[in-house]
Amino acid sequence: MWLCVFGFISLSWLLLCDDSWCYCLWVCPVQLIDTVSRLNWISMGYSGLFITKVASFGKRLLKDHFKSWVFQSLNGLIVLGSLVSFFVVAGCAYLYVFPTFHSVIQNYGISNSSSECNVFEGRWIRDESYPLYNASDCPFAERGFNCLVNGRKDQGYLKWRWKPKNCEIPRFRVHGVLEKLRGKRVVFIGDSMSRTQWESLICLLMTGVEDKRSVYEIKGNSITKRIRYLGVQFSSFNFSVVFYRSVFLVQPGLAPKHGPKRAKSSLHLDKMDEISKEWIDSDILIFNTGHWWTRSKLFEMGCYFQVGGALKLGMSIPTAFRTALNTWASWIETAINTNRTRVFFRSFESSHWSGRRRQFCKVTRNPLSKPKGRGQSPFSDIIMKVVENMAVPATVLHVTPMGAFRSDAHVGTNSDTPSVPDCSHWCLPGVPDMWNEILLSYLLSGN
Repeated sequence: MWLCVFGFISLSWLLLCDDSWCYCLWVCPVQLIDTVSRLNWISMGYSGLFITKVASFGKRLLKDHFKSWVFQSLNGLIVLGSLVSFFVVAGCAYLYVFPTFHSVIQNYGISNSSSECNVFEGRWIRDESYPLYNASDCPFAERGFNCLVNGRKDQGYLKWRWKPKNCEIPRFRVHGVLEKLRGKRVVFIGDSMSRTQWESLICLLMTGVEDKRSVYEIKGNSITKRIRYLGVQFSSFNFSVVFYRSVFLVQPGLAPKHGPKRAKSSLHLDKMDEISKEWIDSDILIFNTGHWWTRSKLFEMGCYFQVGGALKLGMSIPTAFRTALNTWASWIETAINTNRTRVFFRSFESSHWSGRRRQFCKVTRNPLSKPKGRGQSPFSDIIMKVVENMAVPATVLHVTPMGAFRSDAHVGTNSDTPSVPDCSHWCLPGVPDMWNEILLSYLLSGN
């Protein structure tokens, strides 16, 4: 199509030249082809290479013949018309034989070729330079996630780094990151998994701060599981890293007055959480949700879904999840200035419970060699589909596959409540640090 347009423009340029047509027949086409040949067509692959070859051929032909007196006659016009026709026919023939050219243009920058890097396809490799911090030296790491302090004897789980299949994740350089974040507001929104990633990022960044007292919780709050707002200020660099607890992202509330007795509360799938207005004035937003979308935390607690003023008692959890994510997407599109704010959504995190009711938790000493079916999640699929259909840019941090291998990295019984095993949350340092390394690689590269 573009080559056809190019031929049409060439012909139009010829017809619109001024009265000094002998001069124009020489200058106009040469300038046009020079301009075309200087464009970065090669970045479009074989399609661009074809265009470059054709332009080069045309330029040589013009230089060889346009200076001759033949172009002062009707024969010159016929030759030039033939050249323009050649561009049109050659271009359209190419599109007919290679119809993928149009898709190359549309998908430019998001190609799935082997030369592109999908950081979420890869494997875990041993790396003795890890961990990147000591949780005991970080006042913002919860005691419950510090597995070594809570009695874990082996330390092998700390020595693993994620290696993408076709590229490398840039090594964490704390001083460069601190400068990149200077003057910015980074906000995590979601459940306790989001809080874990928030704690991880703060601990990573504190390794580059000389005066640890310059890093403090803005309101003087202690790190707890239930508080809805936690904000840490890096005063030397004038930026903050904030966490908002919003486990569903949409608005929980009371059930309608005339609803069934079993409905004690409802989840308004068409309304964002009431604290969402506090998320708007941010430079980086990282969302997650999923672990509270279960029967035990919804229906068995008397919580049902609501749209408008009506309860949706028969609505399935996946359908409700998709409805809530669409509400989130619409809110991003209307409330967030994505020219300023980078938006990320982390996919569902793999857990390693076993048993019919997921009541058994066994933490291994090493990562699994195969994901054993945990590399996919219906929630992650919904997240990726919703983000794909958004009208504004957002990035999915698709961590589901990489977490599927790490049955060795969960808290297990090495928490502040060892009587309650935990195969959902991760030890710190650990897997969430890799999430943040990937997040920072996006921010530092600008991609």
